[in-house]
Amino acid sequence: MKISIITLFPEMFEGPFQHSIVGRAQTSNLVEIELVQLREFSTDKRGRVDDTPYGGGPGMVLQAPPLAAAVDSVAENSEAESKPHVVLMSAQGEKVTHRTLELLSSHESVVIVCGHYEGVDQRFIETRVDEELSIGDFVMTGGEIPAMALTDGMVRLIPGVLGDDQSAVTDSHSPELGGLLEGPVYTRPLDFEGLPVPDVLLKGDHGKIESWRKTQSIKKTEQLRPDLLDGWPEQR
Repeated sequence: MKISIITLFPEMFEGPFQHSIVGRAQTSNLVEIELVQLREFSTDKRGRVDDTPYGGGPGMVLQAPPLAAAVDSVAENSEAESKPHVVLMSAQGEKVTHRTLELLSSHESVVIVCGHYEGVDQRFIETRVDEELSIGDFVMTGGEIPAMALTDGMVRLIPGVLGDDQSAVTDSHSPELGGLLEGPVYTRPLDFEGLPVPDVLLKGDHGKIESWRKTQSIKKTEQLRPDLLDGWPEQR
């Protein structure tokens, strides 16, 4: 899988993408991450890629021509058989879910465009963007950190990236959990400040352990994210 990130600040990604699971995935050639500097596609001698909005108003708007040229360049240089799937990180986008990440990770090539300033020219969205995505109902200074989160979420779902592929299967929000939260987990020591590990986890009865985990998953979801129980389990 190849992920191309179009950004004004490629240096922001160097640390997060060089370490941990994402770093190892690149070293193992399970994913290729390309950072594309948007200013390289400016036709302005100063490398400008933004301008004031028509109709007036505060802030600056990213221009359509350099954005389109950057996306087209990635597509032209792509070795993928299909057209890259283009995502714009935007506070106006659909909120990212586990299902979103599953669908994105199935693409051979994904282009992530980091929004900035007051937004991007609508004509770029209409002609080049396949979907707008948001990591929450709030506004950030730019799309770089949301792009990092999206990339991390996608990469860990690629087969072979995690040490045990079952790790992703039992994650909170996964289909295998019915979209609910994962229940509590424990490790050594057996007793921490008077709090013991639940006895059921020590008996080796896998049937009872599985039943306990399902019950705890529902309880934790009721406590922390009751909204996830709407229509459950009828709709799952």
